[in-house]
Order: sequence, then structure tokens, then C-alpha cells
Amino acid sequence: MNRSWWYRFSLLLFLSIVAIMAVIPTFFGFDPEKSDFPVKSKINLGLDLQGGLYMVLGIDFNKVYRDEVKNYIKKVENTLKDEGIGSQIGELNISDPEDPKHTLTLSSAAQMDAAQDKIEEFYSFPLRLVGNEGATLTYALGREFKEDIEDNAVKKSIEVIRNRIDEFGVTEPEIVSLGEDRIVVQLPGVKDIERAKDLIGKTAKLSFRIVNEEVNPDTLQSWMETSEKDGLVYKRGQRFSEYALQMNQKFKEEIPNGFELVFKKILNPVSNEVEQLIPYVVESTPSVTGEEIQDAVVRIDPQDNLPYVGITFKSQGAKLFEQVTGDNIGKRLAIILDNNVYSDPVIQSRIGGGNAQITLGQGNYNDLLKEARDLSLVLRAGALPVELEFQEQRIVGPSLGADSIEKAETAGLIGAFIVLLFIVIYYKVSGVLAIKALALNVIFVLACLVGLEATLTLPGIAGIVLTVGMAIDGNIIIFERIKEELRIGTPAREAVATGFSRAFWTILDANLTTAVAGLMLLNFGTGPIRGFAVTLLIGIACTVYTSYFVSRLYFEFYMARTGGKKVSI
Repeated sequence: MNRSWWYRFSLLLFLSIVAIMAVIPTFFGFDPEKSDFPVKSKINLGLDLQGGLYMVLGIDFNKVYRDEVKNYIKKVENTLKDEGIGSQIGELNISDPEDPKHTLTLSSAAQMDAAQDKIEEFYSFPLRLVGNEGATLTYALGREFKEDIEDNAVKKSIEVIRNRIDEFGVTEPEIVSLGEDRIVVQLPGVKDIERAKDLIGKTAKLSFRIVNEEVNPDTLQSWMETSEKDGLVYKRGQRFSEYALQMNQKFKEEIPNGFELVFKKILNPVSNEVEQLIPYVVESTPSVTGEEIQDAVVRIDPQDNLPYVGITFKSQGAKLFEQVTGDNIGKRLAIILDNNVYSDPVIQSRIGGGNAQITLGQGNYNDLLKEARDLSLVLRAGALPVELEFQEQRIVGPSLGADSIEKAETAGLIGAFIVLLFIVIYYKVSGVLAIKALALNVIFVLACLVGLEATLTLPGIAGIVLTVGMAIDGNIIIFERIKEELRIGTPAREAVATGFSRAFWTILDANLTTAVAGLMLLNFGTGPIRGFAVTLLIGIACTVYTSYFVSRLYFEFYMARTGGKKVSI
């Protein structure tokens, strides 16, 4: 065998060992977290295989419109009051539920122009004027602002639900928008249905807390290193509040009185998994809570053209915030949502008037704008909860999933046996080589699912079965090409080489067209469809490698053993 063959064989051997080690915890059913086995992951089963909860949540946008228009009319009243223009909030007209209107009556009709100019200056985007008779102004929500509400309401709800489900400890939740006003939530493995519903229906808890600057970063880092050495680390699927509680218990003697340890999650932009935890020591009792926030929006600073988050407090919250910022100038104020620090700006001066802004520093404009939008969503999620209506609920029992797995295994084994029997009888030794490549193909696919921490669903199993058929089809194309060469008198060794060379582009073309369809399903599909697409795309990559490159490796070894004089096909 030449050096090239040994290089390719070494790569195959390495990949095979890694793949087999990856699937061992799944096949043997042991818990890798409680053993010394190097691989710590198993194949995650979807809702249809292990049971759980499926819910469809709806948002009543008509109610959101009513709340928003009332909210902004109150702001208008306060703004006019600051300008010396007296006014009184009138009635809410909901004759058109999708476009509620609110009246505001001025103390003097002579101030009508001044009031309209001031409202236009501050609220031209969220409000539009629909009537002005005598001393009465009538406003409705701006059309573009309503579109923003619809978009942000869904995003905000998903943000809240994700935080809550993280607290519930579900390993592979599926949370996606459905249409413009519904959210689908799938919670595999959840058994406490009522608690899950109660948890999802609540709003995220937001708090503002002063950071203790006396605990230096080196001390915090040493705490993290000590806890890691002692085996206290945040694990995927664990409740974050539980981890935070354990850390506070561990270092309670070192944490100053009246303070506690919280963390900032740094997520991987690709996998969305926790990549790093940054510790903070903050006051135990929040200075201001999310209940005191009235609104949070993204604005652009006209001086440096950089985005920031503008916050509007309720009257009581404005007083608290002014007092807190005045007493803590130069300190950091941690903004915490569900035990996760989202921002820690430095207080530059006393902030009064019920308005504040969070600057995001210097950097790329688009990155800062995205960060500002995300932060405003978080703040609004805590301050302006959207009522979620449970429109549909389905409980999938684990027995149904177990039955599905059993039947899928039976069907797969029968189908595989028939296919393998046919290929061995029809293609003889070459068929045996194809079976070996096919077995590696399935192992590689399952190993990729483990490595990517993907969820296996029933459609995913269908994708694996389809992959097996495509892999066999690739081998058949190669074998038929070889037989064509043998029929015209080409020597065995040259026939094998020519068969593989001519079949390569056919196999690649067939798999690429299927991959395009798989990418479309992955991009536009949801839930089970995406599960099918994931396994299909993984299977295509493994199929091309095993059907062509691994099979060719086997054939080269086989031809070397027979002296290149004959091939059993």
C-alpha cells in the first residue's frame, strides 16, 4: 500500500474511534456525567420520542394597543405639564379594537398650537393626531409604531419564556414564533405541566443593584477557579438560580454582608450556549426593580451618532432612581434579569426627572445598535409584560415516544436487513465492503448528532433512514460503473479506479441537490421539519465521505490483497 493510502486510512481510523466513543453513552444507556468516560454528551430525544409538553401561546395585540396608547397619553400629559400647559386625560375609544383612540383635553383652547407642536416634537413616532376639536386632541398609535409593537411583543415574549425555561431546567426547549401573534413552546421531558405553565406565564424579574467595587476582579477570578477545581460548575440544563445559590453558599464567608454573587452569561454566537460566566458582587436588596420602569427604547445620540437605551421611570421609580444614582456616583449599576447581569454602566451623575440613559461605549455601530435593541427588549420585558393566552396544549406521554422508538427500530432493522441481503447477494464481496462503509456512515451520523448536541426526533430518524438509502444508492452507482468497465474488457484494477472516478460527480451532484432542499427546510421549517433537515444534511456529508472515499479505501485494500487481477462484483 502506498503512503497516500496509509494517510487516508489513519484519518478514517481516527474518525472511527472518535465516532464510536461519541455514541457509546447513548447505546449503552449510562450517564456520562457520573462516570469517568471522556465523552459527556448523549443524543437528546425530542418531544415526540421522550414525551413532554407542547403549547401554543397567543398574544392579544388589541389589548397591547390599548395599553400603549394609554401609556403614551399619560406621558404626553406629563410633558405638557412640564411645559406649563394644563391638560386632562379623556376617554379611550375602542370602537375599532385594532386602532384605539384616546382624547386629551387642554385647559385652554388658546394653547392648542403650542401643545400640538410639543407633542409632535417628542411623540411623532408613537402617536398620530386623528382629531382636534375645540380644546380636545385625539390621538391613536402611529402605524409604523404598531408594526414595531407587533415585532417587539413576540421577541420580548420569547426572551421572557427562554429565561423562564432556563430556570425550569429543560435541556432542549423549542421556542419559535408562529405567524405574527403566536408562539410555539415544546418542552421535552417535562412532567410537571402546571408548574411549567405557571412559570412561562410570569414576567421576567428585573432589578437594578449597586456593584461592590471593594471586591477586586482577582478575588472574583480566584473564586471561580476554586469552585471549578471543586467540581462546582454550571452545566447545561441546570437551573441558573440553583448554580448561583450554590456559589453564594460556598463563598458566604468571603462575600461582604448585604451583598451576593451574580453572574453575566457570555453566550456563543453560533450555538447560543454559555461560553463564560463573569462574576459580580452586588447588593442583596435591589435599589430599583423592573416594576418601576415605564418604558425603554433605543435612541441615537445626535452628538456622536451612537445608539443608547433611554429609560422612563414611573413617578415613584424616578424618585428612587434619582436617590440611588445621587448617592453612588462613580459606582457601577448592574442591570439584572433573572439572575443574569445584562449591563453594568458607571453612574456619572445624579439622574433625575424620571429619565435615564444607558450608553454602550465605543465600537461598531451595528453591533452597538443590536446590543441596544437587545437590552431595551430585556428592560421592556420586565416592565411591560405581554399577557400570553394558552391557546393550545398537548401532553405527549413517554410511552408514546417509547413505542415510536421501538417501531422505528423494528422498521429500520427490517428495511436494513432486506437492503443488505440484496446487496450481498447481488454484488458479492463488493456488497460486503459497501455494508462496512454503510455501518460507519450511520455511526458518523449519530456521532455528529452528539457533537452538535442536536435533538433527535421521529422525522430525524426518517432522515437517517433516507441517508442509508442514499448511501446504498451511491455504492450501486459505483458498482455499476465498475461492471461496465469490466464488460468492455478493462483490467480489474483499472476498472475499479475508472468506476470510482466516473461515479464521483454523479454522487456529488445527487447529494448537492438534496442538500439544497435540506437547507431550505432548515431555513424555513420549524420544529420536526428542522429536525429532519438537520439529520438529512449531516447524513449527506457522511454519505459522500463513506460512499466514495471510504469505499475506495476498502477497494484499494481488497485489490492489493487479490493482486489486482479480479474483483468480486
